[in-house]
Amino acid sequence: MASENALWGEERIANELLLKLGIRISPRTVRKYMPKRPPRRPRGDQRWATFLRNHAQAIIACDFFVAVTATFRMLYVFVVIHHGSRQLVHFNVTAHPTAAWTLQQLRESIGWEQDHRYLLHDRDRIFARHLDQSIESLGLKMLRSPPHSPMANAICERLIGTMRRECLDWLIPMSESRLRAILKIWVSHYNRSRPHMALGPGVPDPPPKPVVPQIAQTRHRIGEGLVVLVKSVLRGLHHEYSLLRVAP
Repeated sequence: MASENALWGEERIANELLLKLGIRISPRTVRKYMPKRPPRRPRGDQRWATFLRNHAQAIIACDFFVAVTATFRMLYVFVVIHHGSRQLVHFNVTAHPTAAWTLQQLRESIGWEQDHRYLLHDRDRIFARHLDQSIESLGLKMLRSPPHSPMANAICERLIGTMRRECLDWLIPMSESRLRAILKIWVSHYNRSRPHMALGPGVPDPPPKPVVPQIAQTRHRIGEGLVVLVKSVLRGLHHEYSLLRVAP
């Protein structure tokens, strides 16, 4: 897995082995057999941590970031994430972001679930006053992060960082439609296969009826009658692992 997925760290590989193959080994053991890498920067403290944790199931957060095509065209990617499940609820791409366009994206996102109570975003000028008023009329309370405080919207900022590190830093889209197609594949991988430490580890939107590994019976071997399936994502940038039960 380490050789096939150059972007994965020891925790990601350990979680993949545990959730998908039923093999329980510690991240320390994984790190022992991985190439040495530069130490990571320590993570900073998150603002509003208690509030965000206590109301995670009711909060969605949104933000923009910039992507550049092979022809140096600047595109804007809009993302919406649900705090509780870490599911990437909605994304879209545009070359000309406006308040009206952003409002339409938020309306589509809010329709994904009915128990949202808060929408968290920064103080970018695109989030105009009439946009907030329109969203509040749908029953949501707006949470505007303090100026120059990206950590106040840390979960969304981390999503953007993950999207860059695991996708856009390695692929250069040729056009807006190609960028949208690339992100559609990666978002499906992010929601349905990528393990998240914040979930225990777990997957935000796991596929229905997966083969559950029997972890209690053995720690280092898959069960009898099971084979490992490998699915390539974005032409080998990532891989998804699962178990298949075969007839004896």
